[in-house]
Amino acid sequence: MAKLDVYLSLTRLNRPIGIYLVLWPALWALWLASDGLPDTWLLLVFTLGAVLMRSAGCVINDYADRNFDGAVERTCQRPLATGQISSKEALLFFAGLCLLAFALVVTLNPLTIGLSFVAVALAALYPFMKRHTYWPQAFLGAAFAWAIPMAFAAVQGSVPWQAWPVFVVTLIWSLIYDTAYAVGDKPDDLKVGIKSTAILFGDSLAQIVGLFQLLMWGLLVWIGDLFELGWIYYLSLLWVAGLFIYHYFELRKQDASLAFRVFLQNHWIGLIVLGGIVLDSLL
Repeated sequence: MAKLDVYLSLTRLNRPIGIYLVLWPALWALWLASDGLPDTWLLLVFTLGAVLMRSAGCVINDYADRNFDGAVERTCQRPLATGQISSKEALLFFAGLCLLAFALVVTLNPLTIGLSFVAVALAALYPFMKRHTYWPQAFLGAAFAWAIPMAFAAVQGSVPWQAWPVFVVTLIWSLIYDTAYAVGDKPDDLKVGIKSTAILFGDSLAQIVGLFQLLMWGLLVWIGDLFELGWIYYLSLLWVAGLFIYHYFELRKQDASLAFRVFLQNHWIGLIVLGGIVLDSLL
């Protein structure tokens, strides 16, 4: 049981915020691709897939950071940092989670199966990019957003060009919320040599994130036009705009605890957009 607790700790299932940030865009795509009538099995596959792949992402992230986490106060008690689990065990666990997710994907069409290999590669790549680029958040965004083409492929058997604006929105959104998350890690990241957009943007962080918010909001409006969504969807975007403005002013305060709260609240943005899409399809 003690070992099981260690493995569960690696997955961070007790912190579901990461699952929501993966799941909401995947559900946007399923509803948009199916004209508001997603198949029940697809909903189950993508929901369980979000849980499994987010958990796998946490495991490979801790593996990549195993030589750094011990020097960081927030992460020094993670299982790999404390030696409660070995690197080999972590890699096997990562592979096992990916295989479980793949077992779900093989019930879908060949294109979706093929795209799933890219999803695993992106999930494995992201944690290592923190040593090489100030834009690891973009790689995280690509990993999270890859559920978009997979969802369209699962529903339609192809990935139409209209899927890619949804992909870009999801990627930009990750730049917004993960930059906010990285604010609290800046002192430790600088100490151990980890790069992030929070470090790159410096004192201009709020202004640059504000530009990303404006770009994301504009793309969401365009998506509404592309998929012929109605007034309920656009009403949800007004709510999103209000949250973006609030978050912008919170980030301007340059306070780590406020920035972390902005990160946590961002999942509501994804849920509000999903609510707008779903309700619009019902009325």
